[in-house]
Amino acid sequence: MVDSDDSSLFTLDTAKDWLDRFDAAVHEHKAHLTELDSAIGDADHGSNMARGVTAVNQAVAGAAPDTLDEMFKLVGMTLVSSVGGASGPLYGTFFLRFGVDAGATESLDGAGLAAALQAGLGGVAARGKAEQGDKTMIDAMAPALESFAAAIEAGDSLRDAARAAAEAAAKGRDATEPWEARKGRASYLGERSAGHIDPGAASTTLLFEALAAAQS
Repeated sequence: MVDSDDSSLFTLDTAKDWLDRFDAAVHEHKAHLTELDSAIGDADHGSNMARGVTAVNQAVAGAAPDTLDEMFKLVGMTLVSSVGGASGPLYGTFFLRFGVDAGATESLDGAGLAAALQAGLGGVAARGKAEQGDKTMIDAMAPALESFAAAIEAGDSLRDAARAAAEAAAKGRDATEPWEARKGRASYLGERSAGHIDPGAASTTLLFEALAAAQS
């Protein structure tokens, strides 16, 4: 049994706070995400993500899951069924894999959270058949998790590790701007996809900024 008030742990309460903050951030930046997607995609990333995170928080509030695997299975399935385009399956797979790795527990320590996040990244990479440098959400997620794991291994607090992850995600997001896309609809534009930040990397950065805020 864990102490849900222990800030050294990622708890059910922290997870709910993470999702709430991600919901708020997506809605706050909905227009910007759509603007980014208008340049190199379907112009619907902001609206799709906003619909998805709203559905997620309604589902979690209604089901009141008792363990992290129950919660994130619900989150993943809700995103898959409510978010159109590639974002739903990719974010849905991230949370589904996260939940499976977390298991039937009420909390994770830093190493456990790093492993669950890494499992989520593995799911995204497999589902999207993408890797770093393709100009996708992985370009924010992978450096975020690398920084998170390094901070945990160095003995940093979960709060500081989450902050390091958010900062690395933002750098990864910004790095996508000059690149030519190699995956997804943006890749159809070829050289014209350069000069624009990837919208998936932008929403992924919001995800890690929300985690850092929730873990503080």
